[in-house]
Amino acid sequence: MKRTILVLALVALFLGGAASSSRADTVLTGNTDGGAFFKIVVPTVWNGDLVIWNHGFSLSPVGPVSDLGPLFALQLSEGYAVAASSYQQIGWSLFKTKNDMQNMVSVFAANFGTPNHVLVNGASLGGIVTAHVVEKANIGNVVGAYPICGALAGSRNWDGAIDLRLTYDAVCANTPAAAIPGGATGLPSPGFPTYPFTQTQMALAANACMGILTPVAFRTPLQNANRALFLATTQIPESFILQDLGFGLFGYSNLIWDPAKLNGGQGVGNANVNYDNGGFIDTNIQRVSTNNGAVNRLEKYFTPSGNVGDVKIVSLHTDGDGLVIVENEKEYAEVVPAGNLTTAIVDESGNSHCGFTGPETAAGWESLRGWVAGGSQPTAAGIQGLCGVISGGAPGQCRINPGFVIPDMDGRIRPR
Repeated sequence: MKRTILVLALVALFLGGAASSSRADTVLTGNTDGGAFFKIVVPTVWNGDLVIWNHGFSLSPVGPVSDLGPLFALQLSEGYAVAASSYQQIGWSLFKTKNDMQNMVSVFAANFGTPNHVLVNGASLGGIVTAHVVEKANIGNVVGAYPICGALAGSRNWDGAIDLRLTYDAVCANTPAAAIPGGATGLPSPGFPTYPFTQTQMALAANACMGILTPVAFRTPLQNANRALFLATTQIPESFILQDLGFGLFGYSNLIWDPAKLNGGQGVGNANVNYDNGGFIDTNIQRVSTNNGAVNRLEKYFTPSGNVGDVKIVSLHTDGDGLVIVENEKEYAEVVPAGNLTTAIVDESGNSHCGFTGPETAAGWESLRGWVAGGSQPTAAGIQGLCGVISGGAPGQCRINPGFVIPDMDGRIRPR
């Protein structure tokens, strides 16, 4: 009977038929000693558990929290308190997010009492923040985690960033108007917020090299050749060129130059990487050696070790993600015990970053809830089935492929 009521409530919520509650939720906002902002919402009928939402990558200045995640309304209706932190760092915030979570949970406990259980969820960068919280934060009785489209390979994603940045330089060297400063450090010192280069300049440079903003009929043969070589080497979708290049310029520069991150240390390199078996890229790409101290610091903040204790984890990803590639899921599954982790892949027809439907996201969450409550470990097929129930069978709402085989990361980001 309880499951029937739950399913009916979820169908109503995602088909737009859920009535708003008349309850008065308690909302607490502020900032902690570390400088991070937080927002906490506690329902009048609280079940005693806390859900933490971790947001994605942003280079915007730190400010008040407005986003509590795509499942906020559902989680609140189920009786959970929901909290989120802005993080005290921009960009790759893993150097301080453990402190942000501890500070926020301390505020929560001081005002509402210690939660019985904690569940952590997050998207994109928030996925690896979620993994970091599970392994390192010690914020209480964490029983479940739900990373979606998460950068779960951790610091290895920066190998992809430097590869893309330096591949751009090698490919576009034949186009003077395409030149971008910085190279091995993304952009030159000092980095954010005083970059010597703008997003508009980046777009114009990339267009000069590859014609990505030019109508197809007006692209030059050189632009077509450059674009084809760049895409073949980086293996990203064409629609993600500017987004990924921005990550490899502005985000990477912030990582390198921020005094609280790598402080100028070369934590990412490509000295011995094989790009094309001695072909054009291997011959022309800049080679960069690393600094061991910076490498170790970047790995510490953070590459997962798989030491998750008893925490139950459901992870959801789309196969066409052009920014946080699906291969992140295989890297995570190789270190986390199989009995702690269920991975489900959405087989999308195109390319998106975190392009889930509401029923897909809800199905993963409800599967995790059932597991944490004492049910059996969910499967991708089970999550797909539950999604179908939640969506009421609406076409295109449930695309989880239980048979999806996640490719190896080495095929997309060359090993060092």
